[in-house]
Amino acid sequence: MKNTFQVTASRRNFLKLSAAITATAALLPPALNAAENAPATGTKRSIKKAIMWGAQGIKGSVLEKMQAFKEAGFEGVEPMGGMDQDEMVKAMEATGLKAASVCCHTHWAKPLSDPNPAAREVGLEGLRLSLRDAKRYGAGSVLLVPGVARGGVSYEQCWQRSIAEIRKVIPLAEELGVAISIENVWNEFITKEDEALRYLEEINSPMVRWHFDIGNIIWYGDPIDWIKKLGKRIARLHIKEYSRDLAMKKGRGAGFSAKFLEGANNWPGIMKALDEIGYEGGWGIAEQGQPKTLEDLKDLSTRMDKIFAS
Repeated sequence: MKNTFQVTASRRNFLKLSAAITATAALLPPALNAAENAPATGTKRSIKKAIMWGAQGIKGSVLEKMQAFKEAGFEGVEPMGGMDQDEMVKAMEATGLKAASVCCHTHWAKPLSDPNPAAREVGLEGLRLSLRDAKRYGAGSVLLVPGVARGGVSYEQCWQRSIAEIRKVIPLAEELGVAISIENVWNEFITKEDEALRYLEEINSPMVRWHFDIGNIIWYGDPIDWIKKLGKRIARLHIKEYSRDLAMKKGRGAGFSAKFLEGANNWPGIMKALDEIGYEGGWGIAEQGQPKTLEDLKDLSTRMDKIFAS
């Protein structure tokens, strides 16, 4: 049996050891504590919830639409470039909604890969306007489809032309403090994560990042691989579901008609991958289903909450 002195000494040594361990743990880099800091399953992450302006069919004025978004539980919106700035700012001030991003409004009709220099210049002006819109709205990012590799435009031509045009706008992005974020879409261009990384590395600017569309990539690969590869280069997320079953039965585009949580998306795995790269406090922007009523919006919002908590 230990005497009182031995017990006291043992307790003193234990306390010293505990204090040392605590102090050491505090000095560890965040990556080593990732498992402890990651949200537990079933808890709401700090990803902020927004909706893309072009992905909804709510009737009414800009203010009325924004009021509906707010009532449904959204925190932000992704306006299109070229909208009435004053009207949008007033609606954001009235509702408290924030601008999660701005979607360039010219990148499909006048892509930066177009063989015609005059068309590329129109697309470039649209990007410049979208950057200025984002600055006015307080958004830190503009979504850009960089080009389209079809209709007589090769993959290599799309690559070279789009990079050359984007480089012209980087000084403005730096001046405004707004990133240009490349989105992966069905444009026959950049369908692999290694290519996405190589594209960003060739541009080689911190002002050019990635707007990762989760659903768009499921036809081509695994979103988790993209998230791990792009890491901190991901500036924004488009939250989108995709059903391979519907795609096989009704055609490739039908895959997007699935509701959130009813498609092929491995949301728990996707959320875990986002935790691992430290995507905390960023925006998750819904682009799904073209909600047309307040009830549709509320259903979309509730499903997004479940996704973020998965």
